[in-house]
Amino acid sequence: MSLIVELIHLVARVLTLLVIIDAFLSFFMSPYHPVRRAIDQIVEPLIAPIRRFVPPIGMIDFSPIILIIVIQILEYVLTSVLVSVG
Repeated sequence: MSLIVELIHLVARVLTLLVIIDAFLSFFMSPYHPVRRAIDQIVEPLIAPIRRFVPPIGMIDFSPIILIIVIQILEYVLTSVLVSVG
């Protein structure tokens, strides 16, 4: 059971890091750069539903922050359920 919990922690950390990197690179790198496109292919399907409900306010897009919060909540809920069951 602890292997699954550790895997959930790892996936959550990697996704969180990718969201932060994607947000950071959006300021400096062209959207057509291969590195940015690769990261966008992972992050964009997760952020797109959030952007439908929370559009950018002025020049500030809060969807990456909301996605990170959702990832953290899911990580907590999944690991809590797995720990309480096992």
